[in-house]
Amino acid sequence: MNNTELGDAGAHEADNPSVPAVQLTGISKRFGAVVACDSVDLALQRGRLHGLLGENGAGKSTLMKMLIGLVLPDSGTISIDGAAQTIHDPRTASALSIGMVHQHFSLVDALTVWENVALGDTGRLDPNATRGRIGEIAEQYGLAIEPDRRVGDLTAGLRQRVEIIKCLRRDPSIVIFDEPTSVLTPEESEQLFESLRHVVVAESRAVVLVSHKLDEVLHATDDITIMRQGRVVDQRRSVDAAAPSLARAMVGREVSLRSERAALGIHRLDDTDLDSDLTETDTGLDGNGLDGNGLDGNGLDGNGLDGNGLDGDGLDGDGLDGDGLDGDGLDGDGLDGNGLDGNGLDDTGLDGNGLDGNGLDGNDLREGSGATGDTSAPGDRDTSGTVPAVATTAPPVLRIEAAVAHGTDGLVALDEFSLEMHAGEIVGVAGVEGNGQRELSDVLSSLLVLSSGTVTVDGTPVPTGKAGAMARAGIGVIPEDRHDSGLVLDMTVAENLVLVDQSRAATRGLIDQKRLNAFAVEMIEQFNIACSGPNAPMWSVSGGNQQRVVLARELSQEPKILVAANPTRGLDIGAIEYTTRRLETAAASGVAVLLISSELEEILELSDRIIVMHTGRIAGTMARAEANFETLGLCMGGAAT
Repeated sequence: MNNTELGDAGAHEADNPSVPAVQLTGISKRFGAVVACDSVDLALQRGRLHGLLGENGAGKSTLMKMLIGLVLPDSGTISIDGAAQTIHDPRTASALSIGMVHQHFSLVDALTVWENVALGDTGRLDPNATRGRIGEIAEQYGLAIEPDRRVGDLTAGLRQRVEIIKCLRRDPSIVIFDEPTSVLTPEESEQLFESLRHVVVAESRAVVLVSHKLDEVLHATDDITIMRQGRVVDQRRSVDAAAPSLARAMVGREVSLRSERAALGIHRLDDTDLDSDLTETDTGLDGNGLDGNGLDGNGLDGNGLDGNGLDGDGLDGDGLDGDGLDGDGLDGDGLDGNGLDGNGLDDTGLDGNGLDGNGLDGNDLREGSGATGDTSAPGDRDTSGTVPAVATTAPPVLRIEAAVAHGTDGLVALDEFSLEMHAGEIVGVAGVEGNGQRELSDVLSSLLVLSSGTVTVDGTPVPTGKAGAMARAGIGVIPEDRHDSGLVLDMTVAENLVLVDQSRAATRGLIDQKRLNAFAVEMIEQFNIACSGPNAPMWSVSGGNQQRVVLARELSQEPKILVAANPTRGLDIGAIEYTTRRLETAAASGVAVLLISSELEEILELSDRIIVMHTGRIAGTMARAEANFETLGLCMGGAAT
């Protein structure tokens, strides 16, 4: 596409480059009592990539949905190339040459890739031309895909490619990317943004990137806007920004090292990977990041982080100390009123119903020797990897033996797969997407029947593929895609909280609304779910809070085993921190946690033991102390250890 193909708007912009491609002025939107956007101003220039940062629930996606016509603003104006516009629906946006790659897939599972891409076309359908254009875009942006594959058979990563191709095929001059790389590999993301950079400059397009990955935004964009609680709190050029200050602006407080690395999108922990991206010294991190060289072999060492835990200007070796966090974990004040307020945590930060008492108290934070506090508590564990984290002499709580399962394409997805897990153990499952991880999760969710093999929980065989059987046996599941199989968006928060077990809210077999609301209020308070109340529709709740609903529902069942499939995918810094601590606390209480993740650092950070899946089999098993990126990479390629 060239400038003459941009239409009148593009030509106008070429003549007057000082006029923004998009100018949002005083945009506000409420959903009941929740203010999603509060008088937001934002300008997007042609030839530049604009990063939009913020926590889940900050208002980013709502703002972009108003630009694409999916949501109507309550007040404010939208101007495209200097002309005020009323965007009633996506068709109007498309006529203005605005396109969007959605975070949550808007695809039809029953159709093929090319059929999904062609949806919405007018005139005579030309399958071959559509297939050919898909191939051209796939080659240009590094998004290889088979046009004739059924979308329902694709992994999350491949579905994301389809979403991107579907948008780019229409050649929009204003493009919105809402978390486009949450399920792409770092290499795929790098090629996507490299190609985008060339197109944006050469063809005078305006691109806004909505993301939680700080490193991605810093390296891919020209300008950055940060939103918090529905308002713009900071705007700056990317060259003038640094990751730690962006993180603080996003959440209004300091964040944990693990969460910051996750938000940066850092996947490797060797001496060459953490460099000048972390340059600020006021958080206990020295000028080079996390120590002069990065991270030392023993864990975290240097000017801000010692080998035993966290040390420095705000974090001490006993736990968390300094600005808002005391040495026992999280003190009575926790995080002050400038921290997390209005999004699920009260003005004191983390109160007795949040990450203290009923949630994560000071004795629940894992250190080098496992969970602190009562040494007799179930699931006490050593997470250093130097000694077994849990006793393996007791019978396993989960045993999968010689499991064989087939995917929707009829091919073998699990091939004589066997695994044992013990109470209080976190077992990480690594592997390139499409090697049986999804099918393993589906089997343990009662969604897939084994062709042969058995699943045993606490010595009792559990039938596979039988609705509710795994849940009744004590297996909770945090699914890979909460929208696909974790939540019903048209139901309320309260209804979603009892999807697994309605007995909590039923009287004589009928739902008792008072009992349902009482249980929902209890869960909302305990898990700090930011919503307008128990009857809030699930679609009105932000992604991070939707994940909290899933966590609340599954953990309230007091499971023996918790399957967590990519539990932090698409979450912001604060939500990552909250979710991982919940998983650690569950393990410390004796729950066996099966962590299936495409984030290798997440697996290395949380797991006691790691298995690598390749072609439906276990290609390698290792203790965390034995694991590194090289070993995991070899196993992921099929080299057994």
